[in-house]
Amino acid sequence: MSTMPKAFPKEFRDDVVAIALRRESSFAQIAKDFGISESCVQRWVKIAEVDAGRRPGVSTGEAVENRELRRRGKLLEQENEILRRAAAYLSQANLSGPRGSTRS
Repeated sequence: MSTMPKAFPKEFRDDVVAIALRRESSFAQIAKDFGISESCVQRWVKIAEVDAGRRPGVSTGEAVENRELRRRGKLLEQENEILRRAAAYLSQANLSGPRGSTRS
């Protein structure tokens, strides 16, 4: 059973990244000093560099926007399917004509 990584406050992450970007200490030393994993430091630095435009990749803002757009797309697909079914139902009702009326 895997556990979710511990969430750290933004201020803490920002401090770690600021120190790491100075390149005065190794990521391993910074990780040890802050009591986190080296891979955590590496990931935070990579995210910060992408967000700052210094490294190619999808920025945090773009990732949030992409998630929101995918969610909105799914919602629109569901709404479209409901409208398609309603149109088919109403079309069938019109083809069978009004019930109980007689035509001369």
